[in-house]
Amino acid sequence: MVGAIAVAPPTLPAQDFPPPHSCRFVKISMRDGVRLNTSVCQPEGRREPLPFLITRTPYGIAADTTVPSSYRFLAADGYIFVSQDIRGRYGSEGQFVMQHPLHDTADSNGVDETTDTYDTVQWLLRNVPGNNGRAGVLGVSYPGFLATMAGINPHPAVRAISPQAPMTDTWMGDDFFHQGAFRLSYGFEYAGSMELSNDQSVPLPIDKWDTYDWYLQLGPLSNVNARYFRGRVPTWNAFVAHPAYDTLWQKRAVQPLLKSPAVPTLTVGGWWDQEDRFGPLATYEALERGDTANRNFLVMGPWNHGGWRNPSRQMPVVDPGTQDAYLKDVEAPWFGYYLKDKGLPRQPEAMLFDAGVMRWRSFDTWPPRNGATPKRLYLHAGGTLSFDPPGAGETPFDQYVSDPAHPVPYRPRPIEQTYDLRGSRWRTWETIDQRFVTGRPDVVSWVSEPLQEDLLLAGDVTARLIASTTGRDADWAVKLIDVFPDSVPEAWQLGGYQLMVAHEIMRGRYRKSFSKPEPLAPNTPLAFTVDLHQQSHTFRKGHRMMVQVQSTWFPIYDRNPQTWVPNIFHAKASDFRAQTHRVWHTPTRASHIEVTVMSQVK
Repeated sequence: MVGAIAVAPPTLPAQDFPPPHSCRFVKISMRDGVRLNTSVCQPEGRREPLPFLITRTPYGIAADTTVPSSYRFLAADGYIFVSQDIRGRYGSEGQFVMQHPLHDTADSNGVDETTDTYDTVQWLLRNVPGNNGRAGVLGVSYPGFLATMAGINPHPAVRAISPQAPMTDTWMGDDFFHQGAFRLSYGFEYAGSMELSNDQSVPLPIDKWDTYDWYLQLGPLSNVNARYFRGRVPTWNAFVAHPAYDTLWQKRAVQPLLKSPAVPTLTVGGWWDQEDRFGPLATYEALERGDTANRNFLVMGPWNHGGWRNPSRQMPVVDPGTQDAYLKDVEAPWFGYYLKDKGLPRQPEAMLFDAGVMRWRSFDTWPPRNGATPKRLYLHAGGTLSFDPPGAGETPFDQYVSDPAHPVPYRPRPIEQTYDLRGSRWRTWETIDQRFVTGRPDVVSWVSEPLQEDLLLAGDVTARLIASTTGRDADWAVKLIDVFPDSVPEAWQLGGYQLMVAHEIMRGRYRKSFSKPEPLAPNTPLAFTVDLHQQSHTFRKGHRMMVQVQSTWFPIYDRNPQTWVPNIFHAKASDFRAQTHRVWHTPTRASHIEVTVMSQVK
């Protein structure tokens, strides 16, 4: 069942800032003696026992002497807020391990994020007066991953968790790789800032405002350690030693650990999350398989990374202003019910924003089943796109030359550093008008006729390409785009706008196996599957649908040499060569996009 819903009227008092809290810092000992720096903030003037709401983070709690304003609706309801530096970060002892995998269960002395959360909750229950014996855990991004881990072998007092934009599988689709393609600028900048020091105090060596030029001049990835990191960044060393989906990445992936929700779980994400869009959907899907008690919930909004916690990150093209509605009418009542026995459960199984019509939709299953019809959107000769398969006699392919020396920028230049404090468009690049690549010969487009009626897509979006290359490897980046009419009277600035609705990339060498790459046969049409993940979006009447294919997306993704190099991190400058790629569209080689069209919409 699918229905359009309006967020319920406010039930909590609206206020700009949380009420006063008294905060203190403590060092909490873990089972192996390592002490973790922790802040405990209790509301002033509250006498009733209150639950703990815990956030664990690698980003530092030094300034956590007040409750964040994004917690204001929770704070109005009354919680003891706890923030903690994880191992090896800022004020905590121990060694930091990026996305620490679960310890071997045979090791009775092993520690990981699940044991540290358990030990923290145990200490809080025993040492902080005025608690009601319950705890919840929430966090965004890396802290979202930590919230997920809190639900694995949880302490009995943990009654609810909310992983928000959790990094779930950093090779398959979150921070570091996407289906084999390495996220160069993000991987370099994030790993360097996290591991050159334990407090992000060492500046990155980037000396150009336009990082497109800096990364192009960097040359082969082997230059990173030779010139800059010199082996001092463990995560970068992991990239180099483990470019494929081997046991290192598989052990760090969270979704295989999630058999069913041990406690009620509210997973939150954004459709235009530039860092961890894969994680929320993968977390929800993994938990849903074993959810027999209806404790698994999903919210996907019109947000970038963590945008629901910060109104300043609103993206007007897709978001009419939804942050307070989520924080006040979804998150606060949800935690209130499970941690304070307050109110009645009213959260739908899946609550998803449809930016095409600017409204929330509720589903009792996700992806939806009732009223869902699988369809194929076919690429045709002449740059056209339709639900009809290609016919005999059409030009059999479109082709383009992909040159690693002149890669397609992933957003308009100049491309600032990811987290440049002087200003960066990193957080909004996924909603940027795609017309900036119009005219490039290395981007191929197919466009439908204007739609005669609204078309709601809800569920998986998958590209099935039949493609060939003159080289031995190739990347395939695919975008599904909502093309607005040339004239939009109610929003003139959106006239002709090209909004990415779904997009993804995959490295061709992994077309058969993500664990065992192999070279491509030159000049041979081969099948490639590019998972564009899930979406709930209405293409409005009068809009057109567009599909674009390209083979570079720089510098967010590294350049594929397009020759066969067993490990691209060891490629030489001479390995990078321009190649001609073809995307086929014939009756027997019909490249297409698989979508699910909803026919029953309320």
